[in-house]
Amino acid sequence: MLRAERLTARPNWSAPAWAEELGRFVGGLLLAGAAFAVVLLLFGKDPVKAYAEIFQGALGDSYGWTEVLVKMIPFVLTALAAALPAQLGLINVGAEGQLYFGAITATWVALTFGDGPTVIVLPLMVAAGFVGGAFWAGLCGALRAYAGLNETISTLLLNYVAIRVVDHLVHGPWKDPSNFNWPYTAEFTQAARLPVLFGSRVHLGLALAALAVVLLYLLLTRTRWGYEMRVVGGNPEAARRGGLPVGLYLVAAMAIAGGLAGIAGMAETSAIQGRLRAGISNGYGYVGFLASWLAGAHPLRIVVTGALLAIISVGGDVIQIAVNLPSSSVNVLMALILFGVLGTRRRLEAAR
Repeated sequence: MLRAERLTARPNWSAPAWAEELGRFVGGLLLAGAAFAVVLLLFGKDPVKAYAEIFQGALGDSYGWTEVLVKMIPFVLTALAAALPAQLGLINVGAEGQLYFGAITATWVALTFGDGPTVIVLPLMVAAGFVGGAFWAGLCGALRAYAGLNETISTLLLNYVAIRVVDHLVHGPWKDPSNFNWPYTAEFTQAARLPVLFGSRVHLGLALAALAVVLLYLLLTRTRWGYEMRVVGGNPEAARRGGLPVGLYLVAAMAIAGGLAGIAGMAETSAIQGRLRAGISNGYGYVGFLASWLAGAHPLRIVVTGALLAIISVGGDVIQIAVNLPSSSVNVLMALILFGVLGTRRRLEAAR
């Protein structure tokens, strides 16, 4: 009888956690891809051609993949700005405004000290970009910690305030009168420009983004501060009774997160635009928020999701010509990817 039980018993085997996560992510992508293909068919477009053009345009030549790297820089930095507060249960939707405010403070340094040596001006601009974004996000953290104001609402609404502040500056006190009435500041000096890499538009901001990913990962997984952050996120009341300064953690996490988005604004103005102008961000903060959610707020996974969204974003410019679709149609694909991945994640958690 024991022999029969041994023969009929099934091994208690389950897939590793990383394999389940990978399967969930890939399944969500396939589901989103299929849904977007249906949308294209309804509009009389060939989905196979559309997908081929997206990947060919983004990865088919050196210009395409370098543009992917350029897009990844603000995507990754703003995704980290959403990922860090998420460890404490906070939802930071304000990376867009924090990017703009970092661009403002970095521009002030460029316009004020731009004639100095590069080794002084560029570090000052990076620091100023961080401080600007940290101030804008830290304000929301303080309102949440000490006034009970929901940070989702405050960060979202302050996005528009930061954008309007930039508009005021470039149309008013910082407007360059030699620009034929265009709303730009004066062009930055060479000392205030981030160096480019590979002879392309890829710039040193790529190294800053990579450094931010590594430092944030180590902070969250290898330090006591990261552990206590997770404790606060898991049960704020228990953390408070255990003696942890919950309010300080909320403000600090938001400030550091905003600082990372501020560096993205500094890099965009210094390396890509070479000046401050209206509309410096094409929704980078919102795409970064999407990348963070797709990655489960994990710093290393953000690199993957940021690259995926950068490929789609660059490919969107191509399908406008090749498939006669508006470039904004890729926003629909990004939204479907979010719903697909989060939907499969919920099903996986329910199955457990």
